[in-house]
Amino acid sequence: MTTTTVRLERDKESGVAVVTLDREAKLNAIDLDMAAELAAAWCELRFDDTVRAVVLTGAGARAFCTGIDRSVDVPQPSSPYSIDDPLLTIGPKANDLWKPVVAAVRGMACGGAFYLLGEAEFVVAGESAAFFDPHTTYGMVSAYETALLAQRMPYGEVARMALMGTAERMSARRAYEVGFVSELTPEGEELAAAVRSAEVIAGYPTEAVQGTVRAVWATREAARAQAYAQAPHLIALGNLPPERQAELFGKRGADFRIR
Repeated sequence: MTTTTVRLERDKESGVAVVTLDREAKLNAIDLDMAAELAAAWCELRFDDTVRAVVLTGAGARAFCTGIDRSVDVPQPSSPYSIDDPLLTIGPKANDLWKPVVAAVRGMACGGAFYLLGEAEFVVAGESAAFFDPHTTYGMVSAYETALLAQRMPYGEVARMALMGTAERMSARRAYEVGFVSELTPEGEELAAAVRSAEVIAGYPTEAVQGTVRAVWATREAARAQAYAQAPHLIALGNLPPERQAELFGKRGADFRIR
């Protein structure tokens, strides 16, 4: 697999693959190439029997992923009953991959990053990790992201993150306290910790591991599917026009608080 925005490395001895979002200069924001390459990577890993567990991370120290690249222009249908969202196909579950995925987060994770984190089995984060959802700040409805987050965190924490927008970030410590992050590590050690967990899982019988992943996901799937069904209408009705979003994006700075 030849890619320009996603790195895929495999250790056949341990059975662990590491998928790295590789647009460090753009804070690993997702453009259409990365969206396609992520989907292709998950599909490729479905057929690689030497890989039994996966770690997902981002290049560099500043960000795991900052969501969709603002320069991406995705034409939308006029109907309020449908929406074209390139991020709906970037996650492992969306591509029918049932090998366990452990996310290793360093730096910022916001907006569209939750499409990925929401489909990981669990999250390991370094002390600098910070989580936030900028949608409402820029006149956009947070729908798919909050549907995934609501299955990982208490309602009040999800609501606060979604409604406060860029006014504050959830610290790695707070994310650990509310259960979104399962392991908190010293800065720079999150990837190694995630790989260690993945190696343990990869050492267990494959069928039992993948069956367990399916079972855990099945307990969440009905609620997620219902929320996703409403998302296109809420976004179509609640989003400001693109030009107004761009205006707000240009006016509002990045002076965020961390709690």
